[in-house]
Amino acid sequence: MRRREFLKIAPAGSMALGAGAQGQQAPTGTGPAIGTCGKVRQAMLCMQRDAWEQGVAAQALLEGGERAPVILMAREAALRQDEAGRLAVLSCWPGVTDAAANGQAVLWAAAESKDPRLQGAADRMLAYLMHKAPRTADGTLFHVADKPQVWVDSLFMAPPFLAWAGQHAEAVRQIAGMRRRLWRPEKKLFSAIWDEGRNVFERADCWGVGNGWAAAGMTRVILCLPGTMAAERRQLCGYVRDVLDGCLGFMRPDGLFHNVVDDPGSFVETNLAQMLAYVIYRGAGGGWLPSSFLRKAAAMRRAAWNKVDRYGLVQGVCGSPEFSSPGTATEGQAFFLLMEAARRDWLAGGRGRKGN
Repeated sequence: MRRREFLKIAPAGSMALGAGAQGQQAPTGTGPAIGTCGKVRQAMLCMQRDAWEQGVAAQALLEGGERAPVILMAREAALRQDEAGRLAVLSCWPGVTDAAANGQAVLWAAAESKDPRLQGAADRMLAYLMHKAPRTADGTLFHVADKPQVWVDSLFMAPPFLAWAGQHAEAVRQIAGMRRRLWRPEKKLFSAIWDEGRNVFERADCWGVGNGWAAAGMTRVILCLPGTMAAERRQLCGYVRDVLDGCLGFMRPDGLFHNVVDDPGSFVETNLAQMLAYVIYRGAGGGWLPSSFLRKAAAMRRAAWNKVDRYGLVQGVCGSPEFSSPGTATEGQAFFLLMEAARRDWLAGGRGRKGN
C-alpha cells in the first residue's frame, strides 16, 4: 500500500463505537453502551501520555479513520513542542526520537486542516531529527540525549516520520544503522539497547515489545516508500519477515509471548501479539507477506481480545510507567486499535477471510 492510497483510507470513516466484534456491552452505570473497540479507545484517551504515547495514540486514531480527534491531538502535540523542535514534550525525559512518533499525525492534520502552525511544527520536528539530534559517527540517531545509546524503540519513533516527511532515503538509513547494532542474527530477534560509547549491549534482552516496535516501525516505512525504491522496499520486507519468524517461533499456545521473547521465566505479555498481528494484516493486505501468516495473526488477535477488561483496558501488556511488569499502557491500547484497523483494511481489500 503506497502513501497516497493510505491517505485515502486513513480519514475515510470513524472506527465504530457501536457493538464490538464480540458484542460486548459497557458495564452498568458507565453511560451508553459501546463496543469493545470503543471502550479500548475511550480508555486510551483517558490515560496521561508522554511524547511517544501521544504519538502512538494519534497514529491509532489516524489509521482508524478519525478526523477531528487526530487534528486535536496534533494541535496539542504542537502546543507542547519544545525549543529544539521535539513534539508533545511534557516531562524531563531526554528522549530524542520519541517525539517523532507524533510526526505523521501532525503532517496529516496540517494537510487536512490547512493550519500553517501544524506544518511549521512538523518542519521543526524534521529539522531536529535531520540536523540537531545527537547521533553516532555514522549518523544513526541516539534514543536519549544524555547517553550514547541506540534503542530498539527508535525504529518505530523516527523512520516512519522521516519517510512520511519525504526523507525516504534517510528513513532507510536509520533503519539500517539501528538494525546493524541491535539485530541478533543467531536469535532472529532484536536486543533492546546498544551502548555506542562502550561498544556493548546495555540491555541484551530480546524485549518483546521492542521487537514489536521494530516490526511495526519498518512496516509503516514500507507503506509509503516510492516505487523508485523497490530494492529498499524488498530489503525492509525481508527484515520484517525475519523478525516475524524469530518471534513466532516463541509464540505460546495461548497466542501470547513472554516479555523477553526467548526467556520463559519472564512474565507473559499481551502487546507483542497485537503488534505482530498489526504487521501481518498490513503485510498481507499489501501483498508482501504470504497468507500463511494470517492464522497466527488470528490467534494473536483472539488472545488480545481475551485480555480486554470491562472498562476497555488491555490487561497484561508491558505496563507503564516503568515497563517492567504486566499492567496497562497507552501503547497497549493503541496497538489493539491499530491491529483492528489493519484487519479491517485487509478485509476491505478483498483478501478474503481465510485465516481470520
